[in-house]
Amino acid sequence: MEQRKDRRAVGVKVLPEGVEDYCERHTTALTELHERLLKETEEKTTTANFLVGEIEGAFLKMLARMTQAKRILEVGMFTGYSALSFAEALPPDGSIITCELNPHAIEIARRFFAQSPHRDKIQIREGSAADTLKTLQGPFDLCFIDADKPSYDYYYDRCLELVRRGGLIVLDNMLRYGRVLNPTEEDARIVNLLNDRIQNDPRVENVLLPFRDGIMLAYKL
Repeated sequence: MEQRKDRRAVGVKVLPEGVEDYCERHTTALTELHERLLKETEEKTTTANFLVGEIEGAFLKMLARMTQAKRILEVGMFTGYSALSFAEALPPDGSIITCELNPHAIEIARRFFAQSPHRDKIQIREGSAADTLKTLQGPFDLCFIDADKPSYDYYYDRCLELVRRGGLIVLDNMLRYGRVLNPTEEDARIVNLLNDRIQNDPRVENVLLPFRDGIMLAYKL
């Protein structure tokens, strides 16, 4: 449990101590499989902070339910925590295509997906997400982007082509722990410019949520 608290503590603390734990206790819990995946990711990788975590996982699942998504695209799977959350929200004939480059993360995800009753909904595309996106055909109902920041501009543009009208694009890590306010490092500059571009994009309506490391929701008009 200590590792989990450390992971959440990375970045800018904007809530009083204990509030996030309180929110977790008042959020519908994800599955026991999620708990075991969280534990293994913390134990067997050095980048457990890449996980979306319990509250964001539940939030993503809720978005999929609210949009009645049947076809989801995920750019950046890591060990599969968010993909499992999405899969649980999909109807029996729904599907999620999820992209990942890291073979160790893919190996962990495959083992846990195999244990899920929703495993047949999940399709892993191994390799460069940019290359994978070039081969896909829409429409998707929801796209989730949580991958390498230098490619975020391309991922956003391509997802906007692939998502249906009335569909949703969700971009994670859009505050860079507050560094977008003074973007001196490359990732923060990239994200800051993309936030500005989305804000002025007439093809979408958007809201940037100060939740965890910042979540941008872009609704395709």
